[in-house]
Amino acid sequence: RLLTSLMGRLPVGWLQLTHNRARLAAAVAGVAFANVLVFVQLGIMGSMNNTILRGYEMLNADIMISADDANTMTEGANVARQWMFQALADPDVVQGAAFYTQTADWTYNSSDISLQFYAVEPDRMDFLHSDIARKTGTLTLPDIAILDYTLDDVEPEVLSGIRPQTPLPVELQGRAIHFADTFEGGASFSANGYAITSAQTFLQLFPQRSAGAPDHILLRTTRGADPEVVSARLQETLGNETLRIRPVMTAGADDQLYQTTERPTGLIFGFGVVMGILVGIVIVYQVLSTDVADHLSEYATFKAMGYNQSFFLGVVFEEALVLAILGFIPGTIISILFYQLLTALTGLPLIFDISLAIAVLLGTLAACTLSGAIATRRLASADPADLF
Repeated sequence: RLLTSLMGRLPVGWLQLTHNRARLAAAVAGVAFANVLVFVQLGIMGSMNNTILRGYEMLNADIMISADDANTMTEGANVARQWMFQALADPDVVQGAAFYTQTADWTYNSSDISLQFYAVEPDRMDFLHSDIARKTGTLTLPDIAILDYTLDDVEPEVLSGIRPQTPLPVELQGRAIHFADTFEGGASFSANGYAITSAQTFLQLFPQRSAGAPDHILLRTTRGADPEVVSARLQETLGNETLRIRPVMTAGADDQLYQTTERPTGLIFGFGVVMGILVGIVIVYQVLSTDVADHLSEYATFKAMGYNQSFFLGVVFEEALVLAILGFIPGTIISILFYQLLTALTGLPLIFDISLAIAVLLGTLAACTLSGAIATRRLASADPADLF
């Protein structure tokens, strides 16, 4: 009765679907499965993008100078420290810092933990996010670092016990260092977590690195200056084509774009989304085309009575929308459970939000509608007598 009042006619599509409950259940399960595929792939892609940006959000800078091949935070050639001093000649640049980063493996209780090290000079710790910078007082001492407390492979009680008064001694890169405090970092696709130290300790841990060749140079501008404008001016005044000079968050966005469109990992996840959509289209098309074939005589009767193609499209679209909505509900519930499971197993932040759910629902409706349009092709030009 509700559907009749909403549609202004008998809900023929709903009645046809519910007439065969087994087929309806199979179709709903298929759409739900396609939803889960899309949700999980989008969730992992979203997690990757969030962890990429997290690395840049840990910095407190306006502009980043990198090598021209630095497509990500951790890739590309080093840059000469001299560019920092030349950039400081710009009237809108007030401070600069050499920024070093590299990955190191820490063996803890027979587990290899990958740590992404960040390092700046001890007097430039304010180039780190304020929540991190206030934990860096001990980094003026040699062989001291602070550790990401979100590591899954280290017992929470061990992490919570790390304090300046009770540092955790470890061996890294064949050198004894102490973790004297903790901060919130987070897992990424390239490392289990982060660690921060001074540039001097960093160069001791990685003796092949040179103080005069940091990974990036960080700059801070005067209050009110536009980082985009200053970056463009520096790119022109420094006049070196081997440099990429960008606002820090623009560098993060470029990193995201590169890893999702050119890296194999991002391409695989994108392909998974496409495959999930195709699976949903094929399943719904099979159900609707079978339903149309089973009711050809009824459709022929309607056509002989004068009903046009729009009526048949309306009936099949009605079925498609019912399948989309009924499949979306269990697909969403199962996907939320998968998000929680993957977050617990990997430590990666898979976030389920309303915008993602709306996007997947609209995509499901579009895919099911397309399937319905394809399924009614046979009725478009057929003679009623040929359908009997």
